[in-house]
Amino acid sequence: MTEFLHVVLSFPTVVFTFLLVVVAGYWFIVITGLFDFEDGEAPWLGLGGVPAGIALSLLIAFAWLLTLVGSQVAPGIALPAVPILALLGAWLGTRALLRPLRRLFPDARRPSRGDFVGQMCVIRTGQATADFGQAEVTAPDGSSAVVQVRTTGQDRLARGDNALIFEYDANGEFFWVMPYESEH
Repeated sequence: MTEFLHVVLSFPTVVFTFLLVVVAGYWFIVITGLFDFEDGEAPWLGLGGVPAGIALSLLIAFAWLLTLVGSQVAPGIALPAVPILALLGAWLGTRALLRPLRRLFPDARRPSRGDFVGQMCVIRTGQATADFGQAEVTAPDGSSAVVQVRTTGQDRLARGDNALIFEYDANGEFFWVMPYESEH
């Protein structure tokens, strides 16, 4: 154990040992929930498509491991080149490992019910009131959905009336609508 600590805390491995401790601390904070995992992408140097925390963690872990191995096999005069070669090898390894991981982090934002706010809808039930109603709304991608709607105050909408969705009530899982007259 003493020899391992000596190798880890001596040049060239110590260059990445500190960074590996930082990565371990980062993941401890993420796992305990004190920090948000969705920290954006790392599009630089071909490491994009996954959160930056994952890309950097893999890069640093690979660099540390390769430096550890390189410090044991490289002759004394070649030790200064070990961190540079380890970083290059870590970059190649990280890129190779991120390729299949990118499928777990799709680029497109998932649609949500909030996307319907501000859209026009057509009442599909006999009427829509403050207590009951359904309407058909068309999403920007052309698909349509039948959603639960409610009106405010004394508004009553009949089947076929146009309405404007102005808010989503997550607790009740319905949309607030108001009458909408199109100008033709």
